[in-house]
Amino acid sequence: MAITHNLGFPRIGKNRELKFELEKFWREETSKEELQHTAQTLRKTHWNLQKQLDWLPVGDFSLYDHVLDTSALVGNLPERVSQEQDDLAKYFQVARGQSHSHCQQVAAGEMTKWFDTNYHYIVPEFD
Repeated sequence: MAITHNLGFPRIGKNRELKFELEKFWREETSKEELQHTAQTLRKTHWNLQKQLDWLPVGDFSLYDHVLDTSALVGNLPERVSQEQDDLAKYFQVARGQSHSHCQQVAAGEMTKWFDTNYHYIVPEFD
């Protein structure tokens, strides 16, 4: 018997909802809670679209970068990141080089290509 499965699902949304919500968040036109609500809605929608699969992938969603997610998960963010911010602000400070409030400017993490694709990721740093 064949088993249906995939390796993940595009996180951006059918109509690029994540992209637009992130841009609004970075312009301070929406809140962290609204961004998290959009992310939660997209994950639920994606799971529902895949519900006919035998094995449903989880953990394939990211607000910005899967590699940065892993660094943040294990607490491996550069020392230059302000420790006075919440976790989401620290995350985007590494990704974009600034905090949500723009009070703290720091260098963004280095980006490099994922193997030979057009996908880029933030290179983990080990201070």
